[in-house]
Amino acid sequence: MALDPPKKRKRRKSTKKKDKPYYVNAGEFKEKIVQYYDSGTDDIGPDLGQSIYKIAKGLSFAPNFINYSYKDDMVGDAIVKMFSALQNKKFNPDKNTNPFSYFTTIAFHAFINRIKKEKKQRDILSEYQEHVYDNLSSAGYIVDTGPQSNEGSEDE
Repeated sequence: MALDPPKKRKRRKSTKKKDKPYYVNAGEFKEKIVQYYDSGTDDIGPDLGQSIYKIAKGLSFAPNFINYSYKDDMVGDAIVKMFSALQNKKFNPDKNTNPFSYFTTIAFHAFINRIKKEKKQRDILSEYQEHVYDNLSSAGYIVDTGPQSNEGSEDE
């Protein structure tokens, strides 16, 4: 019995960072921020706006945020918070060396705050539903709470 030689695995072509759709170069990002601060206008410009969008959208694909149904709301909140930080000149280019990290942290906290808001809304709705179901059942109405298990049923 002869053994077949092991098959060679095809190597996956590695993608360069700049080829990734949500990559933001920290050095270029910092230059854009400094230019915006020096311009003295309220116009952020398309390049800086695109970088902000890429940071928020890229963070939404992180494993801890990927499965939320309100991910677009999280991205929107993050963009608003990052634009607000830019307009208020919260980032100090002389003190901080990595604007990507600074703005990613802002986006991260905006995501967490959206999750907290949605959880609070869900808890309020659940509490209201329990209150309504309790009132209906105490008034003698039959409340159908969904499919029930058939354990102990004679149909098995």
